[in-house]
Amino acid sequence: MDKSANPDHIESILSKWKPVIGKDYEAYRNHVIRMATFCLILNDCSDEEQQKIEIAACFHDIGLWTDNTLDYLEPSVPPARQYLEEQSLSHWAEEIAQMILQHHKLRPVTDGLSPLVELFRKGDLVDFSLGMVRFGVSKQALREVKSKWPNAGFHKMLMQRLGGWFIKHPLNPAPMMKW
Repeated sequence: MDKSANPDHIESILSKWKPVIGKDYEAYRNHVIRMATFCLILNDCSDEEQQKIEIAACFHDIGLWTDNTLDYLEPSVPPARQYLEEQSLSHWAEEIAQMILQHHKLRPVTDGLSPLVELFRKGDLVDFSLGMVRFGVSKQALREVKSKWPNAGFHKMLMQRLGGWFIKHPLNPAPMMKW
């Protein structure tokens, strides 16, 4: 594993959200670090690109907790925009919003504002699929990342939330999935 996400940077962003995320905090933080790391393994990124990936990763699923919904893509954008404004990085807002909004797209993103949009989708899918979809991430790198930043119940929490959705809406797909 050559490059990995900066856990201190991620923690500095996410720690504000710990009371909102609650008992799922470690699981979400580890997911954020893993998926950002998979992005960096998949593509050689500049320091600025890494920073964008880490910021988008921190906020990409935050709507699960801020709005208590599985339809969390749109609600995840305003907290990211607010953070960017506070950091004088508003010029990154559209690109990061697109990374968040497109990260559950089932098909490759070909019309993104930047190649980071598709890279971000891939990095999240590597982690979400538990490595069944790897896009070239080696099994060794996958094991190392998962060992250093364990699941901590992230997928279990997602399955519990999805199970509740499917019981209430058996004929509707999960709302955060996009074609």
